[in-house]
Amino acid sequence: MTAIAPHMSAFLREHLPQQKGASVHTCESYADAFRLLFEFAAQRFQVTPSALQLEEIDAPLIIDFLRHLETARHNCPRTRNARLVAIKSFMRFVEYRVPALLEHNRRILAIPTKRSDQRLVHWRSRDEMQAILNAPDPQRRDGIRDRAMLHLCFAAGLRVSELIGLPLTAVEFQPMAQVRVRGKGRNERALPLWKETTSDLRAWLAVRGEAPVPELFLNAPGAGDESVRL
Repeated sequence: MTAIAPHMSAFLREHLPQQKGASVHTCESYADAFRLLFEFAAQRFQVTPSALQLEEIDAPLIIDFLRHLETARHNCPRTRNARLVAIKSFMRFVEYRVPALLEHNRRILAIPTKRSDQRLVHWRSRDEMQAILNAPDPQRRDGIRDRAMLHLCFAAGLRVSELIGLPLTAVEFQPMAQVRVRGKGRNERALPLWKETTSDLRAWLAVRGEAPVPELFLNAPGAGDESVRL
């Protein structure tokens, strides 16, 4: 039998963040998936999670776990599929470390994802979007900041996590106004900025001042924008 604990530690602490370059959010999501899986398996085998063996985490158990997510925890198919992706990623990692379990892993990797409905993407009219962009008070420091954040998020199509973690060095005005964004999977993209967005960013930088943090946007006390709420 093969203890699962050392392989899981290496997967979460080394493989994902260091070798795969996974984001903090991805690592936390995967860790949460395995927390649920190990709680389920530990209860079934009446052992502690640290005592679980790789051989015990087989395809029938994974299928029962996925069913448990949908019936007992009322997870939607998309969440169920996300948990399965995490499990399969670990099994691909393990097959290079424990070759004797190749057939065991193959059965798990063969578990299919579940079809899910594609949600309709809602959109705002031009007037509605302009009203949102005009909402912050340009006479206030936080209004100048919020207006720049909204314009940048809208113009560049940024996720909220990308926006609040954006470093000051990501914005360039010469030779052309653009923002460099490092998104999911460590993918970097350079996006041109509209004239109005550039103007709002310049206005914010004029009042931002010096700060001992690298983030472009600061909260009220002047710290990084991890605590900013749009």
